[in-house]
Amino acid sequence: MATLLSLYFTKSKLQEMLNAADKGFEVTVSVNDEANDYRQNVSVFKPQSKEDRAAKVPKVYYGNGQVFWTDGKVTLAPKKDNIPAAPEVDDLPDFLK
Repeated sequence: MATLLSLYFTKSKLQEMLNAADKGFEVTVSVNDEANDYRQNVSVFKPQSKEDRAAKVPKVYYGNGQVFWTDGKVTLAPKKDNIPAAPEVDDLPDFLK
């Protein structure tokens, strides 16, 4: 394990994320080199398409947090075509459906 993060989501942001999800939701997590005034250096936001980024569409932020432990080694995950597809999960709790 290379890095551990502590993330915070408000109840309203979690509800927003769940309401927009059919089976689940995807988020983008950004880890910055420097912290803000609240000692936070992690942001969680809705993924953007290449077109959204090119059009400078504002990001929809879901939460924030901080790195609280790291061994200094962060590696890239394997490419999607090199890993098997995840099985469908039908036994999610009601609040995640």
